[in-house]
Amino acid sequence: MPAESEAAEEAAVKPVVAVVGRPNVGKSSLVNRIIGRREAVVEDVPGVTRDRVAYDASWQSAEFTLVDTGGWETSVSGLAATVARQAEYAAQTADVILFVVDATVGITDADEAVTRVLRATNRPVVLAANKVDGELQEADALVLWNLGVGEPFPISALHGRGTGDLLDAVVEAFPEAPEAKSEDEEGGPRRIALVGRPNVGKSSLLNRLAGEDRVVVHDVAGTTRDAVDELIELGGQTWKFIDTAGIRRRFRQLQGADYYATVRTSSALDRAEVAVVLMDVSEPLAEQDIRVVEQVVESGRALVLAFNKWDTLDEERRYYLEKEIDRQLSRVSWAPRVNISAKTGRHVEKLVPAIEAGLASWDTRIPTGRLNSWLKELVAATPPPVRGGKQPKILFATQASARPPHFVLFTTGFLEDNYRRFVERRLREDFGFEGSPIKLSMRIRDKKGGNKASKGSTRPDWKR
Repeated sequence: MPAESEAAEEAAVKPVVAVVGRPNVGKSSLVNRIIGRREAVVEDVPGVTRDRVAYDASWQSAEFTLVDTGGWETSVSGLAATVARQAEYAAQTADVILFVVDATVGITDADEAVTRVLRATNRPVVLAANKVDGELQEADALVLWNLGVGEPFPISALHGRGTGDLLDAVVEAFPEAPEAKSEDEEGGPRRIALVGRPNVGKSSLLNRLAGEDRVVVHDVAGTTRDAVDELIELGGQTWKFIDTAGIRRRFRQLQGADYYATVRTSSALDRAEVAVVLMDVSEPLAEQDIRVVEQVVESGRALVLAFNKWDTLDEERRYYLEKEIDRQLSRVSWAPRVNISAKTGRHVEKLVPAIEAGLASWDTRIPTGRLNSWLKELVAATPPPVRGGKQPKILFATQASARPPHFVLFTTGFLEDNYRRFVERRLREDFGFEGSPIKLSMRIRDKKGGNKASKGSTRPDWKR
C-alpha cells in the first residue's frame, strides 16, 4: 500500500520488554519489583485475547516499557496452544523477552511449549529463575539451562535477590539506538521564533515587546536579512526571541540575500522551541501564510498564531476573515490564537500566556499506564475499522518522546488515516495539547513475528 510504504521509517521509541511465563511463577511480583511499586494488574489493554498491561520502567538510567502478559488460561486441553500463542504475541511486540520460570518446580510442559516459540523468534531472551530465595535453591536454577534459551538468572522477585544482575542482562540485550539529542541543548531562556511571510510586522512586534527599537523596521518587504536573537523580559521571566527574515514559499526561485534569509529562517526554527506565526489581517490570508504554518508544524515546534493589525479591521472584514481562518487553518485549530497590533501594542500581553500554554503542551508526557487505560476505553467504544477483511488490533501504546509529544501504537495491522486522526483528536480532547503538534506512529506486527515501523506525520493534510 502506498501509505504503508511511505510510512515505513523506523519510529523512535523506548525498548519494550515483555514478561512471559505460565501462571504462578511470580511474574506480577517481578513486574512490581522492577517498577518499584505494588500495582495490581487491573488495566486490561484491549487488542489481544488476554490481559496485557504496559508500565514505564528504568534501570541504571536506561528507560524502557515493561509489558506484563498475564492471564494465561490453564485448562489442560488448551494449555500448550494458549501458552505458545501468548509467547508469540509477546515476541511480536517486544525488543527483549523476559521469560520467568519457577525454579522450585523445574521445567514443565508449559515452559517447554513457550521455549519452542521463543527460540524461533530471533528475539533476545533473558531467563529469570524465580523463587531462588537462598544458596540452597541455586542448584534448582541450573537445571533450567536445559531449556536452551541461555543462562538462567537465579532471582527472588519477592525479596529482590539477584534482580540487579537480571536487569543488567535485560538492558545489555536492548537493540542499539542512535544517540539522542538533548531535549534542550542550549539551555537558558525558552526560545521563540517570530516567523511569517515578509512585511507582516515581525520586527515591529519584536520592538514592541522589547520596549525599544532593537531591529530595523521599514515598509520595504525583506528588510530583515539575519536571524536576530534578543533577550526580552516578559511576564516576569526572560525569553530569547529570534526575529527571522520572512519565509518565502519557493526556495529555488530566490536569489542572493533573499535565498540566504530563507535558509537562516529555517535554521532559526531548528533552534526555537515555539514559533509565533504572524499574519497581516489587513490582507486576505495568502498561500505563503499557510506554508509558513505548515513549515512550523513540520518542524515539530509549538505554535502560536498572531493576527497583526487587528485594530484596523471593520466588521465586514472581520466576518470574512473568520471564514478564511476557519477554512484555511482548520488543521491547526489546536493552536492558541492572539489578535494583536504590533504598532499600538494592542493585546500583545496575551502572547506570553499563549506561548506558555504551547510550551507546556510541547513538554507534556503521559504515563504509560494512564495512556493505556485511556486507550482501552477509546478502542472499546470505537474499534479500528476493518481493513482487507480483518480488524487490526491495538495491543498497547507508549509515548516515545516529548517536544513534540510522539505516541507509538503497537498494532496487528495498519490503521487508516481517518482512525489515526480520530485518535489524535481524542488525545487533544482528553489531555489538552493546546499549541503543540502531536506525532502518531505505528509499530505493526508482521507475519514473521517482527515489528514493522510505520511513521505518522505531524504534517497537516492541507488539501482535505
